[in-house]
Amino acid sequence: MNNASSIEHEFRRRYAERPIVVRSPGRVNLIGEHTDYNMGFVLPAATDRAIYFAIAPRTDQVCRVHAIDLGEEFEFPLCGLRRSDRGWPDYLMGVVEQLTRAGCRLSGFNCVFGGDIPIGAGVSSSAALEGGLAFALNHLFALGLDSLSLVKLAQKAENEFVGVQCGIMDQFASVLGRKDHVLRIDCRSLEHVYVPFDSREASIVLFHSGVSHSLAGSEYNRRREECSAGVAAIQRRHPEVRSLRDAAPALIEESADAMSPAVYRRCRYVVEENARVLRAGALLERGDLRAFGALLRQTHDGLRDLYEVSCRELDFLVDAVRGDGAVYGSRLMGAGFGGCTINIVRSDAVTALCDSTAGKYRTEFAIDLQHYVMSIGSGTSLLDD
Repeated sequence: MNNASSIEHEFRRRYAERPIVVRSPGRVNLIGEHTDYNMGFVLPAATDRAIYFAIAPRTDQVCRVHAIDLGEEFEFPLCGLRRSDRGWPDYLMGVVEQLTRAGCRLSGFNCVFGGDIPIGAGVSSSAALEGGLAFALNHLFALGLDSLSLVKLAQKAENEFVGVQCGIMDQFASVLGRKDHVLRIDCRSLEHVYVPFDSREASIVLFHSGVSHSLAGSEYNRRREECSAGVAAIQRRHPEVRSLRDAAPALIEESADAMSPAVYRRCRYVVEENARVLRAGALLERGDLRAFGALLRQTHDGLRDLYEVSCRELDFLVDAVRGDGAVYGSRLMGAGFGGCTINIVRSDAVTALCDSTAGKYRTEFAIDLQHYVMSIGSGTSLLDD
């Protein structure tokens, strides 16, 4: 795995000059799944896994980026950008495009980056790429943008250049995270508060199912459409409702006859999940991990039965740990149909849990279970010399 010193060393070897070094973390979302694009509440945190950028300006209009973990280099101009056929450069080009559109004065730059965020685990390596480069260029060229502006810019880069209609949660948590705290974010107003989370008492363990069902992308878009259809049904009687964030459970029931059964289930899940996020934040403030974990289990049941984005492998992993007293809570994390479960685990029991769950999973699916142990880290920052 690469760390800040090895990334800087590789930059100096290539370019024989001194760069600035920026750390940009991945994120986990403890609770609040599929609520961000419904203008609801989420409870994410930055992680101790991160991407590191070593970067320095050039005197021309060329941007040269080297992905050290992939062993790939890519070069692009400041203007006239087009999506690549490789994927990863698009997240970086999208940031440059947004900055130039905003009238920011840039020159070209050389950049080497890499890190230890697991790819495909649902911990937002893409947001770390976007937020990290935006932060680095803001510092490098003294652009004067505040943190929230960088968050919005990074999200627009993914929406408009990469073409993924993500909400704002990932970039928000990556840039604005705080060590040993989770962020309770209002995705409509963008107001946020920091809630303590004791990483000494509990660890965050991700179990990667090893599967990625092709339904994830198409069904994600369908869920967004179904939520919009639910809002439209409610608005026939209550035009003041602009999103599911505004809908109380009673409104869902009142409008159920105007919805298809599937749309009703989606709306009911979102409204219930928003309420869980608010309760979860209060429980963490009291340090009640047991009650907090029970909400995670309720979220998984809702994602399985109402939002219908789970799969057999994810359900198995959640069920496999439900009877373990060292596990405060477990649920699928992310869009669904594969990827990871997130587990809040008593820190002294992590190794035993990983071993036992891997054995059960191998027996059931003949898949070697990958796991990632994480703690809550700080947001995007410039590293000191």
